[in-house]
Amino acid sequence: MKEEIENKLIDKNTKPTSMRILVYDFLSSQNTALSLSEIENYFENADRTTIYRTLKTFEEKGIVHSIQENTTTKYMLCHDECDERTHKDRHLHFYCKICKETTCKEDISIPENIQNNFRIDEIRFFAKGICENCLESLQ
Repeated sequence: MKEEIENKLIDKNTKPTSMRILVYDFLSSQNTALSLSEIENYFENADRTTIYRTLKTFEEKGIVHSIQENTTTKYMLCHDECDERTHKDRHLHFYCKICKETTCKEDISIPENIQNNFRIDEIRFFAKGICENCLESLQ
C-alpha cells in the first residue's frame, strides 16, 4: 500500500514524505470530508502546521479538494483526473445538519459540456440538509 501511495504522489509531482503518505492513507480510508482539526486529532503526535502544509500541497497538486463549510474548510481526496491546473470535482458536496458530516454526492453533478469559450477551473457546488441515514432514523 505504501508503494502505491508513493507512486500516486510522484505522479502528481509531489515528494512522498512520511507525513504525506500517512495523510494520504488516512484520507483514502474516509467516506466523509474532514477538517484540519479532525485530521489533526487522528495524528495526535503530529505538528498541526505540518498537516496543514500537507493539505495545502495536496490541494495545489490536485490530490485533495477543499470544501468550504461556513467558516470551516474540509478536505477530501480528489479523483485521479484532477491535476495542478484543474480540479474536476463537479459534484454536489452535501452537509447533513444532524450528523454534521459532509459527503460527496457524485450522482448529482454539473455537466462538463456547459463550457463554451471559457475554462472553468473550479466549481463550489454545496447543499445543506438531512442525509439519507439521518432521514431514515427520523422516520
